[in-house]
Amino acid sequence: MTNTALLAPYSAGPIGLLPNRVVMAPMTRARAADDGTPLAVVADHYAQRAGAGLIVTEGIWPSSRGQSGWRYPGLETAAHIEGWRRVTDAVHAAGGRIYAQLMHGGRNGHPLARIDGDLPLAPSAVTPPGHAHGPDGAKPDYVAPREMTRDDIHTAVQDFVAAARNAVEAGFDGVELHGANSYLIHQFLADNTNLRDDEYGRGSIADRIRFAVEVVRAVADAIGAERLGLRLSPGNPQFGMAEADPAPVYRALLAELDGLGLAYLHLTDNDRYPALADLRPRWHGLLIGNVGENGDPTTREAGEAVLASGLADLVSYGRAFISNPDLPARLATGAPLQEIDHAHLYTNGARGYTDYPFLERELVASGQSGQSGQSGPAGQTSTST
Repeated sequence: MTNTALLAPYSAGPIGLLPNRVVMAPMTRARAADDGTPLAVVADHYAQRAGAGLIVTEGIWPSSRGQSGWRYPGLETAAHIEGWRRVTDAVHAAGGRIYAQLMHGGRNGHPLARIDGDLPLAPSAVTPPGHAHGPDGAKPDYVAPREMTRDDIHTAVQDFVAAARNAVEAGFDGVELHGANSYLIHQFLADNTNLRDDEYGRGSIADRIRFAVEVVRAVADAIGAERLGLRLSPGNPQFGMAEADPAPVYRALLAELDGLGLAYLHLTDNDRYPALADLRPRWHGLLIGNVGENGDPTTREAGEAVLASGLADLVSYGRAFISNPDLPARLATGAPLQEIDHAHLYTNGARGYTDYPFLERELVASGQSGQSGQSGPAGQTSTST
């Protein structure tokens, strides 16, 4: 394997020694049963990608109060824990490391797309654009959420804590809190989704970051800061979010969290606000950089450039992992990347999920076997990195 910075082993602080610096970013795939229990095929999917330095799962709702889409997975019940234990066992058996991303949908939801059938809860009653993922392919337009009371906010914090404990019980190596991409924590941080006039809003930066700080501290106290990561996407306009001046908000947030000893900060960059350049000097722990959000998929060259700049310690790849389960091996050898089967991104089976071939199979088909790979999970072939 090519011994570049991106593909060489790396000691990632509290996470431990990683075989490479390629992180699998969280991506919603909707492969859960109606009750939110991950299907058996989910274990195959993640085990196939165990060659990543670190896997971060798709967003998992901490309680039904935070469910955003139908057949999105949860981490609330005994059935959920058992379903995810099958996933973590499979990933660990394949030599991988896996964190659970906890994602409270906030305003991103619809009664038809939620097990409890209730209105979603959010910092303020601001309707998001677009539509929810409902049952049987339904795509109902989003509705106005119910503004959270103080009791609702405190309950949401405890839901994150309970789900984090469930993640540890399910065998995850750690937990990532989703504070990005328009979900609940981000909704408290952003200008247009937090119109509150109490201590969780009021136009004050200290109040606007209060919920994020409370969640991080509570979860860190519950499972240990060394098992906890946080994902942020400052200035990301995705799904109707507006942040006119992200820098003061996120600088203040990092000032509150930097000394807690978290496992990592997972930070997305964008053209409107160069978050990595601005916030890297303000974060003294491990930093995962993502430079593909709302743009072209990250290439090997882009990943190497981020590491060479010193703006991140690890680089997360999203879309490339969907159709390339052995992505680190393909990056190492310069092999072409496979295209995504878009028609089956959010269907409920193996097609477009676990049926992408590994590089070794392609080499065998072309008569070039022996250049890469060893026997991998579920009869597939993968490359140890």
